[in-house]
Amino acid sequence: MTELEINTPLSPELVKKLRAGDMVKISGIVYTARDAAHKRLCALIEEGKELPLDLRGQVIYFVGPTPPPPGRPAGSAGPTTSCRMDAYSPTLIRKAGLMGMIGKGERSQAVIDAMAEGPCVYFAATGGAGALLGKCITASEIICYEDLGAEAIRKFTVKDFPAVVAIDCHGGNLYLR
Repeated sequence: MTELEINTPLSPELVKKLRAGDMVKISGIVYTARDAAHKRLCALIEEGKELPLDLRGQVIYFVGPTPPPPGRPAGSAGPTTSCRMDAYSPTLIRKAGLMGMIGKGERSQAVIDAMAEGPCVYFAATGGAGALLGKCITASEIICYEDLGAEAIRKFTVKDFPAVVAIDCHGGNLYLR
């Protein structure tokens, strides 16, 4: 197990170096999206339309943050259950170039297979620690789908966001240990 400081966007070389169990601190841009936003993104891909953001090399955090307290860019920002995005993640990995996902819980075999092809990595963040994770967010901006409220796609700037590589692109999977 290794502890690494990584920056976004991710490169294929970095993703291929990461192994299940590695502890990471992520800094840079991370986009937020949950199932409703994923559904819209995949519909655009299926229609051959341009996405409202470039996902190549990017990381999506499965989160719907709470409103920010005074002086903060975001409130509590704990991960949501990732399997709700399993119907959409393979498309975003294969067709949009997504290289990282942050959430909690297991992923389907279809997602794991797409991750191996990507390459793509799945990071787990600690559920129940949303208030602490929110403190790693230094800036927040709504990118699209404002009508989804907390589930709008946001561009977070994060500093030392703690996570663990839960599933790597080589088939390493903490959930199977």
